[in-house]
Amino acid sequence: MKAIHFLATLCLIFSFINLARAQESTDEIVKEWERAKAYTKEYLDVMPESGYSLKPTPEMRSFAEQMLHLADANYGLIAAGIGEKSPVGQGELEKSGDKSKENVTKTVMESYDYVINSIKKMTPAQLGEHVKLFDHFDMSKKMALAKGFEHQTHHRGQTTVYLRLAGVKPPEEKLF
Repeated sequence: MKAIHFLATLCLIFSFINLARAQESTDEIVKEWERAKAYTKEYLDVMPESGYSLKPTPEMRSFAEQMLHLADANYGLIAAGIGEKSPVGQGELEKSGDKSKENVTKTVMESYDYVINSIKKMTPAQLGEHVKLFDHFDMSKKMALAKGFEHQTHHRGQTTVYLRLAGVKPPEEKLF
């Protein structure tokens, strides 16, 4: 009888440990997105208003369009990854007429808020659930969140060149 109680207690302890680890995982993802939001805000802040229309070449996006594309994807990739309908239509933000520093900054920050709030609502178990991203790519919700993170990092990184062309020193790297 004592052995059964001991085994039951061990199972209970391991269940609590696993639950705590899973919650840590959700918390860690939120912290990374919060860090990315702050880092992106520095990029938006350091670019002068006149640089928001800057295009390195005529066929490339402007700085504002890059940042709005980043915001579009924050909504689209994360909504698809967690199995929700995006509150923003695909490409809607990038096509918007108001590409002022004030509007772009507000729009991009709101996209990060959407991501962060969406992740905070997730249970640890939901991270392991599978989705078919854009009806094509089968992956866990955690991986879909990682794909969204990778996308915003990529486009923010591209804008480093825009800052340099505008004569602005990019913000220091924020890996931690």
